[in-house]
Amino acid sequence: MGVLVRISVAEAPTGGVTVVKLAGELGVDTAAQLASAIEELLDRPVNRIVIDLTLLGFCDSIGLSTFVDAHRRCAATGGYLALAAPSPFMHKLLGVVGLTRSVPTYATVASACANGEDGRLR
Repeated sequence: MGVLVRISVAEAPTGGVTVVKLAGELGVDTAAQLASAIEELLDRPVNRIVIDLTLLGFCDSIGLSTFVDAHRRCAATGGYLALAAPSPFMHKLLGVVGLTRSVPTYATVASACANGEDGRLR
């Protein structure tokens, strides 16, 4: 069994954007934790979310689908979900599966919070 994912949510949003930090491994055993955290945010309602991937070492297809689902749910409420600061491995993975085309992905948390084209990864 790998390292489980640790999730922390910024208590004070940055410019109206809530930052969710992930650390460890996001997969079949842990993706439900992220889905639950996103659900709690959307119930508040918080619909502008940045997921900080800086400390995420691994993500499987279940974790990736959790990102897509969360992005769709945020967009449906007029908000957005963006991914930020992926490691080179995670950036390559996100690109290979086409996620960078559908979910905005940024080099830094700050650029993701700004939600513009600066710092956006393709």
